[in-house]
This record gives sequence, structure tokens and C-alpha cells, in this order.
Amino acid sequence: MHKIVVHPFLTFIRNRKPREKTIRKALKKQLQYVERNVRIISDYKRIVGFSVLTRKQYRDLTVISELVRQQRELYTHKSRSIEGRILSVSKPWVRPIARGKARGMYEFGAKLSVSLVEGMTEVHRLSWEPYNESQDLKGQIETYRQRYGRYPEVVCADKIYRTRENLRYCQKYGIRLSGPKLGRPFKESEKNRALLREKRRIERQDESTRIAVEGKFGEGKRRYSLDLIGTKLRATSESAIRLVFLVMNLMVLYRRKAKAFFAALFDILVERVRRAFGKRIWQLVAA
Repeated sequence: MHKIVVHPFLTFIRNRKPREKTIRKALKKQLQYVERNVRIISDYKRIVGFSVLTRKQYRDLTVISELVRQQRELYTHKSRSIEGRILSVSKPWVRPIARGKARGMYEFGAKLSVSLVEGMTEVHRLSWEPYNESQDLKGQIETYRQRYGRYPEVVCADKIYRTRENLRYCQKYGIRLSGPKLGRPFKESEKNRALLREKRRIERQDESTRIAVEGKFGEGKRRYSLDLIGTKLRATSESAIRLVFLVMNLMVLYRRKAKAFFAALFDILVERVRRAFGKRIWQLVAA
């Protein structure tokens, strides 16, 4: 009679609604298995050393050792967050970024801080670590001043940029930062009704201008595979992301040149038709 042995991991994954105690028990076993294997490899190191490993194997072993340490710390402290959390052995630099969107609580990939000036997109910051975007506003404005020799009149930014520090900075240099004011909203009355109507109109106009930045991300994902970066290394991934925005800027210049070319060509054709058929025929065509 044969005895059937079911692995504990298979028993766990078949449980559709495991309790917290069951999850911790299964996690503890998996951690112990990996820690045992790491200890065995460490014992082999004393005998033969790590020179027998390839560069990729040694890198993966280092990443796995750090991953096990992080998971053990999370298990011990019953926590769900840790600084520099590793999610992938092949891409250990990728971090979870909390977004709270409808399709998922977290996103994985690079976080970008970009600006849009006259249709041209510039990447100011590319980071794999989550950060607060409001820290980049001053640097972006100073970069604009160095390039164009003056401060911008209006900065159409997301609400996260409207911190007290950024508002004081923009007020110092006479820059209007889009969005509603901080604190309690104005109470509408007969005296300030016209003022509130004008402020809301400006806010809607700034919001429609700011949406163009979000549109650039959508254009990059939809037409230039910004969301399908398949490179393996960190440096090549960053280069591929920046190349996408470079190609998008080149297409903007191409469309402008093409528009100017066809506009000039149309003017030439109209002038030749006018000369060939006379002023009367031209008036009929224009009508």
C-alpha cells in the first residue's frame, strides 16, 4: 500500500480563505526552508568559496539573503512595510508604490516627475523608490528659469504640490500656483459671488491645462510602450524610459515641421491657382 504525502505548501494554496494563524504558520515554514538552504550554501563557502559561482549566481544569492532577512524581520515584528523592500530577485531595485487606484492598491515600476512646456516633455526625476513629488517643484522652476531666463507666470500642478512651503516660494517670485487655496473654502455671498466665479473659471482652465501632462503618460503607454519596458538591468530600464520621452518630443517637433511645410505648400498652390485662373475664379473658390 502506497502512502501519499502532500506538501504543506500545496495544502495551504488550496485553502481559499486561510486564517491569519494559518498564513503565519505557512510563512514560517517557507522562511525556515529558505534559511536552511542559505545556511547550507554558507557552509559550502568555507570549503570551496564563492569563486565557483557565476556573477549572476552570486548576485542572486546576495539578493535572496537580503530578501530572507527582510521577510524574517516582517514576520517577527508582524509588520507589512520595510524600507527598501525587495519584490523581485531578478529586479531587486523595483519597489511597491502605494497609489490606491481602483485597479490596484499598489503599482510597480519607476516613479517619474516631469514637466510640460510648449508641448515638450522633460523628465526631472526618475526614481525607483517612492517619494513625495512636492519636493521637486522648486528644482523644476529653477530649471525653467535657467533655460528661459525668467520665472514662469503660472505653474499648473497637481494638488500634492500645493504645500505651504511651495506656495510661499511661488508667492516670493510672483508665480501663480494653480489649484484651490489651503484651509477652509470661501463662503459664497452676494459680495464675493463674482470673485468666486472668476476663481473657479481659472481653476477649471488650469486643470484642463494640467491634464496635458497626464495625457503624455497615456500617450507614452498607448503608443510608445512606456508600460512595457522589458529590459533586464536598472540602467537599461532607465535609458529605455528616457528614450520614450525623447521620441515623444521628436514627434512633436516633426508634427510642427510637417504642419508648417504643408501650410506653406498650400499657400503656394493657392497663389498659383489665383495666377492661373484669374481673380474672378479665385473669388468663387474663396466663397
